[in-house]
Amino acid sequence: MNYSINQIPIFEELKDSQSILLAGAGGGFDIYSGIPLYFNLRKQGKKVVLANFSFTWLSETTSEKVFPFCYQIRSGDSDLSGRNYFPERYLKLWLGLQSENPNIYGFERTGVIPLKEAYKYLIKKHDIDTVLLVDGGTDSLMFGDEDGLGTPQEDVCSMAAVYRSGIKKQFLLSVGFGIDHFHGVSHFRFLENVAQIAKEGGYLGMFQITKEMEEAKKYLEAVKFANEKMPGRESIVSNSIASALEGEYGNHHRTKRTQGSELWINPLMTIYWCFDLRRVIQKIKYYDRIKDVNTIGEFNGELSKYRNELNHLREKKQLPI
Repeated sequence: MNYSINQIPIFEELKDSQSILLAGAGGGFDIYSGIPLYFNLRKQGKKVVLANFSFTWLSETTSEKVFPFCYQIRSGDSDLSGRNYFPERYLKLWLGLQSENPNIYGFERTGVIPLKEAYKYLIKKHDIDTVLLVDGGTDSLMFGDEDGLGTPQEDVCSMAAVYRSGIKKQFLLSVGFGIDHFHGVSHFRFLENVAQIAKEGGYLGMFQITKEMEEAKKYLEAVKFANEKMPGRESIVSNSIASALEGEYGNHHRTKRTQGSELWINPLMTIYWCFDLRRVIQKIKYYDRIKDVNTIGEFNGELSKYRNELNHLREKKQLPI
């Protein structure tokens, strides 16, 4: 497809989409990174269903299990585990305060095959024509031969599951440039990988949110709401992006959870990098090894074997600027 200078490719790709599944790829608060997209897509009159690869023990909540490894989240649900970690529930509650009542689902922490079936269930149930995966961070763009991979397990399981679901329109969006330095990711390698995907036609441009945008204001409100509901369990990623939105820079700590580490809060954190998911998953060098795993444990085992067999890793380089 050809685009002109005033077109952002990802939004051109979404023009004809009517029923979108917007899902957090990497667990925890990743779905919060989709909040600006949710409100933008709703403004366009599109139906949006939300889902998240959850770090909550969903079997120990009052959420309804609607399919193996898939739970429907309600604002009145409670966490029976005593952990007080339930970002999906607080997102549902906050959206209700905005007079929004979308369907929200949580996926239990599982492998590619069960997750694929859960995605297929939601795609069929809600007549979904497009899946948008959102990653808070940049480790979803690590191909496998980099020195540092970050924490790719949940991201790559989600990506492989959506890829194998067979849905025609499937995209990946990454936000939070610089955050995964905290997890050992080289952003030199991130940009190198984006270039490779662009060379093969899978890069769909970028867009940025600023604090003046209504969608960004909603994001900040939702993160603040979740912080207040889960003191001590605030999201490092979401609060880093929120800090960048508010104009903070450098070693700025919005929560006590990051005290003792050095952060690089920067304006690039509020950029969404957009990709054709198929092009990205085809660059994951260990994809064939993990595409049929049933558990995260199996995933870790296959990734470990792949890494042990590698003769060469791309060294961790810093940006030459």
